[in-house]
Amino acid sequence: MLDIMRFMLGVDEAGRGPLAGPVAIGVVAVPERFIITREFPGLADSKQMTPLARAKLFRLLQRRMRDGDIRFCVRSTGAQRIDAWGLTRAVASATARAVRALAPEPDGIFVYLDGLLTAPPEYRQQTIIGGDEAVPIIALASIAAKVVRDRLMARLAKRYPEYGFEVHKGYGTRAHYEALAKHGPCDIHRRSFLHLDFKPK
Repeated sequence: MLDIMRFMLGVDEAGRGPLAGPVAIGVVAVPERFIITREFPGLADSKQMTPLARAKLFRLLQRRMRDGDIRFCVRSTGAQRIDAWGLTRAVASATARAVRALAPEPDGIFVYLDGLLTAPPEYRQQTIIGGDEAVPIIALASIAAKVVRDRLMARLAKRYPEYGFEVHKGYGTRAHYEALAKHGPCDIHRRSFLHLDFKPK
């Protein structure tokens, strides 16, 4: 368990907009005086980085976690819960689970979150629009969320090869819509995100 008096948390999400797959929440915890930009050179918002650059920093994040000076986790909420609860509630649930996984006790913790995310109300926190570009600990959380989710979608592509999840990661590309028109949705599609009534031909 973290010494919660010495750590701050960064939180970001990946997969809010896709038609398929989960939304993933990444949380990173570092000591207060940890200089992220020095320890993770080349860090930026995950969306602005190449897959190779993200993978390199993710390996470094894993190594630093094994060394014991950083902690991180990723928690996801799948398509069925997104459809049942709505995206806002599903994201809030995953965020709360991820924050509490790293810092079960809120005393002394400060949480930085990107965009519209909020931590449970008992945590001191700040939500920053564009935080994944402006705040290094949020950018690091964005990499954790993005890499873990992308790898999950690549694994799911082997189960559902007709959709090309390994390429578009569930986002609404033309190829994805064409696959939906041909095959209809599968178990990991978010029915509430589909604007057409797809029928297998």
